[in-house]
Amino acid sequence: MLDRLLALAEKGLFFLCLFALCGLPLRALAARGGRGSTAPAPTLFSSLQEEGVPVSEVPASEARVFYEIFTGSFSDSDGDGTGDLRGVLGRLDYLNDGDPHSETSLGVQGLWLTPIFASPSYHKYDITDYDSIDPAFGTLEDLQALIDACHARDMLLILDLPLNHTSDQHPWFQQFLSARREGRTEDPFYDFYACAGEEREASRTWYPLAETEEYYEGNFSPNMPELNFDNPAVRQAALDIGKRYLSMGVDGFRFDAAKYIYYGENARSADFWQWYADELRAVKPDVWMVAEVWDADTITDQYYPALDCFNFTLSGAGGFLADTAAGGNVNRYTVYVESYLNTIHFSRPDSMIIPFLSNHDTDRAAGFLPDSNGRARMAANLYLLGPGAPFIYYGEEIGLKGSRGGANTDANRRLAMRWGDGDPVSDPPGAKYSSQTSNTVSDQLAQRDSLFHYYRQVIALRKQHPEIARGSYQALAFEDTPLGGFLSTWEGSTVAVLHNSTTAPITLELRFASIPVELLDFQTISGYIGQGVPKLENNTLTIPPQTSVILR
Repeated sequence: MLDRLLALAEKGLFFLCLFALCGLPLRALAARGGRGSTAPAPTLFSSLQEEGVPVSEVPASEARVFYEIFTGSFSDSDGDGTGDLRGVLGRLDYLNDGDPHSETSLGVQGLWLTPIFASPSYHKYDITDYDSIDPAFGTLEDLQALIDACHARDMLLILDLPLNHTSDQHPWFQQFLSARREGRTEDPFYDFYACAGEEREASRTWYPLAETEEYYEGNFSPNMPELNFDNPAVRQAALDIGKRYLSMGVDGFRFDAAKYIYYGENARSADFWQWYADELRAVKPDVWMVAEVWDADTITDQYYPALDCFNFTLSGAGGFLADTAAGGNVNRYTVYVESYLNTIHFSRPDSMIIPFLSNHDTDRAAGFLPDSNGRARMAANLYLLGPGAPFIYYGEEIGLKGSRGGANTDANRRLAMRWGDGDPVSDPPGAKYSSQTSNTVSDQLAQRDSLFHYYRQVIALRKQHPEIARGSYQALAFEDTPLGGFLSTWEGSTVAVLHNSTTAPITLELRFASIPVELLDFQTISGYIGQGVPKLENNTLTIPPQTSVILR
C-alpha cells in the first residue's frame, strides 16, 4: 500500500488519494470537527480496511501487556548489588498481584527477562552455557519458582534467547578453535562456527583465527563468534535449548538479533526462523515468540510468516509514537497501524503488532517523552490502548531516565530500578548518568496522580475493553483535524477509540449516516483517560487536551 501510505500521510494527502489508489468504500461515520472550537468544521471518518485482508481476532493468551526486565538491574534479593531471579520473584506483587482492582499493582500480564544464562558480561548476551543460570542471577530452581509464581497469576514468562552467536569462552567455540588449529575435519565442532578463508563476504565482520589462515565471523564483537547454521548439528543444538526451557514451563522467547542468523541474507534467516518456530510449535502449540529484527518494515515483513517482530517504526525519539504524543496528527499513526496489520495478516492471519517506546538498546523514553508536559502519558494511551502486545521497559512507568550520552555506553540505558525501599540493586558496570528522576516507586505509589498510577489505569482500561487488543482494526481517517482513532470489533462488539494528542480541546458533532454496521451508533463514553473529562451530549463529543476516549 505504497509503503503503508507514509509518503501520502507526510504530505497530508492520504485521505484524498486513498480511494483513488485502492478503490475503497466509505464505511464508517460522517462527522464534523474542529480544533479547540465550538463551531466545528466538516470532517470525515473513513475505514481503510482492505478488501480480502484476513481479519484476525487474537486469543486472550496472546494480546497481553508485557514488561521487559533487564535482569541485573531490577531487584536484588541477596545484597550483592546485582538484580536476580529471586529479586524479580519478590516484586511480582508490584507487577501483578492477581487482583484486577488493585491500586498498587501495575497489572502487566507477561514478563520478558533479558538473558539469564551463564555469561562473563553484565548484559549476558554472550553466553557460555545455555544449560545453566548465571550464578549472579540464581539457579534453575529459582527460575522454576518464578515460572510457577507467574503462572499462578496468569502471567506469561518469556526468556531472551540469543542464538546467532555465543561467547568466545563457550566450550563449543573452544572445541571449534582446537579442531581448526589441528585440522581435525572429522571433529563434530570443526564446522560449528562461521569460518572463511581469504575469500570472505565483505558485508560481514571477520577476525583472524589464531594459528591458522582462516577467519571467524563476529558481527557484534570478536568475543561473540557467529554460529554456523548451515550445520545440522548447530540447528539441533539451538532447538534443544528452546525445547529444554519449554519443558520447564517457560512460555516462549524473545529472539535476539534474529536477522544475524545469516547476516545480510534476510530470506535465509527468515527460513531458519520458520523452521525453528515450526519445531517449537510442534512441542508447544501456543509458544509465545517475538523476534528482534531491527530494520525497516519491508525487512521485518519477511519474518512475519514465521513469528511476530518488534515494531521499530513506532519506537524511539523519531518514531510514530513519540511524534504523535507530541501533538502530531493521530491519523498518520492510525493509518500506518492499519496498513501494517493488513500486511502482516496476509503473511500469517494470527500475527500481531508488537509496539514499544524504548528498550535496553535505546535511550529511555523519559528523555524524549517527559511527564512534565503530558507527552509520556499521551504516548502510553497511544500504544497501550491499541492492538497487539505492547512492551513496557522496566521503569518507564515511573519516568526512569537513561541515555548513552557522552559516556557512550549502553549501561546508561540499563540503570538500576529506583524502588525507594532500600533495595540494594545498583547500576551496571560502566554506567555514568546523573540526571535521574527524583521519584521512586515508593514515591509514586503514594502520589495518586503519578505516572505509575496513570500507567496502571491505562492498562486496566485496556483490560476492560478486550475489543481494543483482540479485535479487528479499522483506522478512522479524519480530515482537517489532528484527532484520530480506530474501530475495533471482537465477538460482535465494536468500540471506537479516539485520541486528542494536542494541547487544545476538540469538539466533534457526530452524524451517524450511511453506516453499514448498525452497531456503530455510539451513544456511550465507555472509558477515558487523560487531562480532562470528555462530554457526549446530543451527538456532540468534546475531547479535552491530551485525552483518549472509548465509545460504545
